[in-house]
Amino acid sequence: MRSPARWRLHLAALFLIVPAVVMALTGIASAGPARTGKANAGLTVLAASSLTDVFPKIAPGNKYTFGGSDLLAAQILQGAPADVYAAASPKFPEQLYKSGQLLKPVVFTSNRLVVITPSSNPASINTVKGLCKSGVKVIIGDKAVPIGSYTRQMLTNLGLQCVLSNVVSNEQNVRDILTKITLGEADAGFVYITDARTVPGKVKVISLPGWAQPHVKYEMAVLSSSSNKAGGAAFIAQVLSKRGQTIMKAAGFGPPQGTVKR
Repeated sequence: MRSPARWRLHLAALFLIVPAVVMALTGIASAGPARTGKANAGLTVLAASSLTDVFPKIAPGNKYTFGGSDLLAAQILQGAPADVYAAASPKFPEQLYKSGQLLKPVVFTSNRLVVITPSSNPASINTVKGLCKSGVKVIIGDKAVPIGSYTRQMLTNLGLQCVLSNVVSNEQNVRDILTKITLGEADAGFVYITDARTVPGKVKVISLPGWAQPHVKYEMAVLSSSSNKAGGAAFIAQVLSKRGQTIMKAAGFGPPQGTVKR
């Protein structure tokens, strides 16, 4: 048998060792989430409305706000908390980059314009030239938003500024145009092909010639004020990855045009 003195020594050693082990294990357990939780946390992404259906498929865990690229840019200037900004044009990302609001933007996809009519096509529109007919009601984007700027460029390229005489509404984003046409509030509207694909059977799509298409480039960047720049960069990498581009392509988007900025 061990002497009482020896037992006391063993007990004293245990009282010293056990707390140390517990503290070490607790430290390891708490340190893990602290290192990885931030990078894995959902991002706040401000994105053009035409990306409404595709971004959540690429990264479903993020918080998204979709709207007109110009309005989202204004929110960033006003200090709206966010991690990534994705626009349907290089214009606003480049401006925000120059003013120090964004890190360097990258081109991540492209798109093309089409004309849509309600599925019933009450004005019997079959070509873009038909939009110049007297009495036809056309909806386009406001000139300040990418879809509106691209539409005006398209009409200039086609020599069909006469369409502007029939414009009854200038919308703040492409999804508002899509909604109004599906509801029959006008005879035709200009949207991206990707938006037209989201309402199969509800609209008739009229293609526009490739030679007249403007260069529709989308750019995105991490906000300089983001507290999770690593996560923002990882999201951009997801979109540019093979999987991300496959999802974009399935939705009707094209590959990035031009050199991707680094």
